[in-house]
Amino acid sequence: MALGSRLRLLTAKVTEDAARIYKLYDVDLAPKWFPVFFILAEEGENTISEIANKIGHSQPSVSKIIREMTAAGLILENRKTDDKRRNVVALTKKGRMLGVKIKDQYADVNAAIDALISTAQHNLWEAMEEWEFLLDQQSLYKRVIEQKKIRESKDVTIVKYNPVYHTAFKTLNEEWISTYFELEEADRQALENPDQYILNPGGKIFVALYHGEPVGVCALIKMNDPDYDYELAKMAVSPKAQGKNIGYLLGQSAINEARKIGAKALYLESNTILKPAINLYYKLGFQKISGHVSPYKRCNIQMSLICA
Repeated sequence: MALGSRLRLLTAKVTEDAARIYKLYDVDLAPKWFPVFFILAEEGENTISEIANKIGHSQPSVSKIIREMTAAGLILENRKTDDKRRNVVALTKKGRMLGVKIKDQYADVNAAIDALISTAQHNLWEAMEEWEFLLDQQSLYKRVIEQKKIRESKDVTIVKYNPVYHTAFKTLNEEWISTYFELEEADRQALENPDQYILNPGGKIFVALYHGEPVGVCALIKMNDPDYDYELAKMAVSPKAQGKNIGYLLGQSAINEARKIGAKALYLESNTILKPAINLYYKLGFQKISGHVSPYKRCNIQMSLICA
């Protein structure tokens, strides 16, 4: 809010000076009209939508400015179709004469801005361009989400399975599977008897604790496969704990453990309707593969990760 407030104050200060500058040169043009005026003066006729795209304004905003400039006798609207968005507009004779008259103002304003930039320690123009570019790459909203995840993930602890977490392991997996698919026999066996089907054959189960409460789980299941040592499976995070980077922390813990015990490659199965999960697997380093037979009807994508 402080940043926005200071930018508004700076905008108000510059806009106030801009209005005085137009009067100084006896140019009858409202400062807010200038971007539209400039496009039409430099390029000739344009549609409203073209102008909006070029100056980065909304189409309704440009339409309002054009109505005001039309009332001032600077713009002529040429309605070529019934679709107002396709209205072609151009400067009137009065507008074109203003375009000639304003040239001296352009030169003096450019020189004043250059002098200001050379005097300033920081180039505001370049800084604004950089900020606009960075915020186009990732919005402030998404950056805050990232920082929220980082902060909250510091309260997450990944521990290895013990029987006290059996209910959480079973319930969390049943919850997400039942939400999107249906429990299959392979699910029931692993969830009812994790010792028999996962741990005793050499697998591992990891539990994410948030403030001491189990909110996420995943497993490394030993595979009898010439290409893959373990399957990353049974990953589930409680809906109330999502957005805290828990899936990534669980996946990283499983991958690190697999490397520690000498695994060369990991395998997983999923479904493409689970877009956040697929994005997570890519983030963890998994790549799409094909050709393996799955015991699950819901599987429509297979992925692998080379550990070595």
